[in-house]
Amino acid sequence: MTVLGRRRSTHVLANAPFRRLWTAMSVCSMGDWLNILALTALAGNLNAGDYRTQSLAIGGVFIAKMLPAVLLGPLAGAFADRFDRRLTMFCSDLARFAVVLSIPLVGSYQWVIVATVLVECVNLFWVPAKEATVPNLVPKEQLEAANRLNLLVTYGSAPVAAMLFAALSVMADLVKRLVPPLSGMDATALPLFVNACAYLASAILIFTLRGIPKRDGAISTPSVLKQIVDGWRFVGGNRLVRGLIIGMLGAFAAGGAVVGVAKIYVEALGGGDAAYGVVFGAVFVGMALGMFFGLRLLSGLSRRRLFGLALIVAGMVLAAIALVHNLVIVVMLTVLLGACAGIAWIIGYTLIGLEVEDSLRGRTFSFLQSTARVTLLLVVAVANPLAALFGAHVLGLGDITYQFDGSNLVLLIGGALATVVGVLALRHMDDRKGVPLSADLIAAVRGEQYEPEGGEQVPGLFVAFEGGEGSGKTTQSRLLAIWLRDQGYDVVQTREPGSTKVGMRLRAILLDAAERGLSPRSEALLYAADRAEHVEKVIRPALYRGAIVVSDRYVDSSLAYQGAGRSLDPTDVSKMNAWATGGLVPHLTVLIDTPPQVGLTRLGGAADRIEAEPLEFHERVRKEFRKLAAAAPDRYLVADGMLPSEEITRLIQDRVREILPDPVPRESEDITGTMPAIRD
Repeated sequence: MTVLGRRRSTHVLANAPFRRLWTAMSVCSMGDWLNILALTALAGNLNAGDYRTQSLAIGGVFIAKMLPAVLLGPLAGAFADRFDRRLTMFCSDLARFAVVLSIPLVGSYQWVIVATVLVECVNLFWVPAKEATVPNLVPKEQLEAANRLNLLVTYGSAPVAAMLFAALSVMADLVKRLVPPLSGMDATALPLFVNACAYLASAILIFTLRGIPKRDGAISTPSVLKQIVDGWRFVGGNRLVRGLIIGMLGAFAAGGAVVGVAKIYVEALGGGDAAYGVVFGAVFVGMALGMFFGLRLLSGLSRRRLFGLALIVAGMVLAAIALVHNLVIVVMLTVLLGACAGIAWIIGYTLIGLEVEDSLRGRTFSFLQSTARVTLLLVVAVANPLAALFGAHVLGLGDITYQFDGSNLVLLIGGALATVVGVLALRHMDDRKGVPLSADLIAAVRGEQYEPEGGEQVPGLFVAFEGGEGSGKTTQSRLLAIWLRDQGYDVVQTREPGSTKVGMRLRAILLDAAERGLSPRSEALLYAADRAEHVEKVIRPALYRGAIVVSDRYVDSSLAYQGAGRSLDPTDVSKMNAWATGGLVPHLTVLIDTPPQVGLTRLGGAADRIEAEPLEFHERVRKEFRKLAAAAPDRYLVADGMLPSEEITRLIQDRVREILPDPVPRESEDITGTMPAIRD
């Protein structure tokens, strides 16, 4: 968290009513995680002895936990909001206290299921009341910091609860040995008593919280099924978002498989309830490490690539967990698994926030959350019966024996699923196709970005034209596009700036003679923004389908005009444009070298902002173009702009013919066909 974030968070906690509510939320969150661990462990302990029965019993707890939210969420959301919020939360906490306290006292599996359903039904009232209360306790400018703190305790309390569960389980075993009358007590009784006390403490804190306004009317919450149907309409047509959703739902499915069989798998490894708590906590410790450090360690790797790669590695790690029979190694692998999940989760949420329009973002997140909930329910419902159906098996090969149970099978399937989903997500989202993933990853570990020699390898061909004002490059690029189409090639003729809707607006700013006060850095950033949109929306799609792209200007123009002409640091300009283009380099750059004093005289009409610069500026630009061409002669064709136009055209055609692929006739596309003519 940044210094500014810490200041805001501290300031928010200085608000006494919010601090009291946040403390209650912290206690409840820890109680909720402790409740999951204790109930699944108790269900397994009550049905110990038979592998199939134990698997089904634990699966029943998870189904009972998630089913109320799927079926009754909209009803509870609307119903709970009609009541006084403070009273709703207070009564909900008291009800949870009473129900959880009764579980170890009754001590039957049937009551565990009933109590789980009751607690989750009560949660459906508590959560919307809490969510609606927060905005009324803090000013609008502090709401983001308040929500950040809420998320911190919601997920950050999980490893704390896991460690507490492990410690309480060990303590319970010790008490049973030292106090004979309590020897029949289940090891989960103490964690459940502590859990009940957590809800009671929350009730007391909420009861003393004053000033929560009542709400007139109810909030209408759509059903889970309606959220899924509506959400798919928004995300189904976007390739990037579709890849994100597939990846995140696949991760949820794999995670559901892990959660469903974790208890019986830990028992098969010789661990008890304390070991179960440690493994559970290891997942969240790994998630925290992945969220905070994973992105920093691989900052040079494309976020889209990292998302798919994290899922693939998570699948491989999960498969290793399924096959390893050493509890210590399993815990370490679980931390790595959590780290991969944390990286994928934070990237997924960030990319959705960046790529989805604001008007659709809420529905996209709602769709994701609703679908994830259903996915978890279905996977947990299937995972445990599958483990039970497969049963326990001991494989023998001579003197070597290997135990492979249903839990191993489920984890292995989960690992395979995560790997396949990761590959699919990577194929959908990869923004550096043609760049070897291994080389890209090695460079990212070194803190660098991999740039292949000769540019990115793509199916199509990329030819860029460069030159000063009035050099003739626009004419020559148009003639080349016509010639290539006559040869039967699919050609995309484009330009910079202004080949996209955003680019046309940027072009109007950049070339407007009235914008004389635009700073050099701002100018360089605007050109890079246009280029990023140009590459993403026009150039890459054409290259990936195998077309030939002929562009009037590209990165070298920024290096020449902003780097040399505006005297900006060429390294900064180069890095900025490499990031904007994803490292995409033309296969051939044609430089039409024309003296500025000649080229400027060829221009007609009023001069734009760039053309109006003094001759010294254009001399620096020409010098930089020649310098760039001299540094990479294999990629450049330098044509003398003083030669007759026909001779320049012949030189360009001869050079392009050397790198042309076999023609594949396709419907041609001219990006600039509807645009007004551009002066060279």
